[in-house]
Order: sequence, then structure tokens, then C-alpha cells
Amino acid sequence: MTDFRKVAVLMGGWSAEREVSLNSGQAVLDALVRQGINAVGIDADEDICQRLKQENISHVFNMMHGRGGEDGVIQGVLDVLRIPYTGSGVLGSALSMDKMRCKQLWLGLALPTPEYQILGSEEDCQQAIAKLGFPMMIKPVLEGSSIGISKVKNAAEMLPAWQKATACGGAIMAERFIEGDEYTATILGERVLPMIRLETDNDFYDYQAKYVSNDTRYVCPCGLDELLERDLADLVKRAFAAVMAKSWGRVDFMIDKSGQPWLIEVNTVPGMTDHSLVPMAAKHAGLSFDELVLNILQGAEIHG
Repeated sequence: MTDFRKVAVLMGGWSAEREVSLNSGQAVLDALVRQGINAVGIDADEDICQRLKQENISHVFNMMHGRGGEDGVIQGVLDVLRIPYTGSGVLGSALSMDKMRCKQLWLGLALPTPEYQILGSEEDCQQAIAKLGFPMMIKPVLEGSSIGISKVKNAAEMLPAWQKATACGGAIMAERFIEGDEYTATILGERVLPMIRLETDNDFYDYQAKYVSNDTRYVCPCGLDELLERDLADLVKRAFAAVMAKSWGRVDFMIDKSGQPWLIEVNTVPGMTDHSLVPMAAKHAGLSFDELVLNILQGAEIHG
């Protein structure tokens, strides 16, 4: 085992996903301590560089979700400080976090992802209606955890949804809604763990369904034919590699009524709470939460 002299679990930060990050980070910190690893939790702020130096940190387990933690910012800081860290590097983090750039790469590689349009004005909203039809999804390009996302079913809902997403900052994207089943696939090193089918009574798998509701259903094994799941695993790995993501993460996708898969997004710092999908997939692969955490930590490296 690598000599993890002192591991910092970075959590919190300043994104809209701060509370989820604190929960994920505490779960990871507890798992490391249970395994006898010298670990400390750090709620990241503008003094993070000084704190890492003062604490004499040898490795970082990054659990910062969203902006600042999942978009290449903290990764760049850690590369400069020459501290090995978990997950993807600057480029992989930035491309995965930006839903528009991610889609552009997938489309350029002929990987299936729903048609979209960037919404910069009310006129763009009208064009999106004509281009994509209803229903459609309205998403802030630079947010995770379904924050700011709306499913729009008619013209009356269009502008309020756009304004809600605009409040999150950054570009806004309209995406053709895929009628079908939603799945997620965890990547751990070179492995794709057992896929999970997500079922919710909500309009879509929103923040409430992810973190609050006890009625969301997680089906694993997901019920897909073994050969099909193997083909989908190959697609997921290609989608992950396309955005330069590394080490561990999650790829979300839909399968429509005709059986066509559609890639939705990549998460390079997935949640690790009691509602989170990666620990569920790991459990079905025979990995305990503690084993999962240690496995991820062992992949820590300097990317720059």
C-alpha cells in the first residue's frame, strides 16, 4: 500500500452543492479513519493552499462537488502544489463539468447524446421550442446534482425554466427529453461496476429524488441483458475517455423506447452519501464502502 502519511479529505467549498459535498466528505473521512489512515477533513476556502502546506498533507481525497472542486480549479491548485489527488486532472474535470463541451466532444466522436441548443436569450428559447419540441430539459451548463434543472412540457413553462437556470450563472442549455429508462454506470479504474436503473415518481431524477426522497428506487442488477450491458459498458468507457476523465467517476445515460442509448453526462466527483449511487454499485460488485474509498485513494496522482 502507498504510504499515505497524511490525507486531506477536501469537502464543502463554495458551490451550490456544498451541503452534499460536506456529507460525502464526512463519509469518506470516517471510512479512512476506520482503516487506520491518518486523515483530516478540510472545508475548502480561499486559504486552501496555506492550509494544505501547514497540515503537511501528502495526499488529497477530493470530495468537493460542483464549481471549484469538480471543474479543474482545485485540480490545478493541487498540481502546482505537487500533491497527489483522487479523480481526474484539470482537463478531464473541466470538460466533464461543462455539459456543452462534453456534448460537443461526444458528437464529434459520433457518440449518442440528445440534441441540444444553448439559450442566451428569449429568442433562443423560441428557437429551441421549434427545434427540440416538448418535453425538453433546461439545464445550467456548469451545475451538478440537478440544481437549476427543469423539465419543460409546454411554452408557458419555457421562460420561467430558463430564468431559473439563468440564476445559477453560466450558459444555459435546452436538451431534447428522452422518453425511456434512466441508468448510471460507475467507472472504477478500468472496471465498469454493475449498472443501476433509476426509478422515481417525480418528473425526472431531480435533486429531491437524489438526496431527499426515500421513494426513489434503485434497481441493481438493472435488468438489462448481459450482452447488452457489456456493450453499454464499452460505450460508457468511451464516453468517459472522450472527456479525458480518469480513475473513477460516473456516466449517466438513458435508453429510449426503441432501445437506443443516449449519453447524458459525466460526473468526476460523484456523491458518496447514503443516497449515492457509486457506493450502491460497489456493493453489488462485492466492495464494501471502506474498500471502495481505499481503492479510489490508491489511484491518487499528480496530473500536471
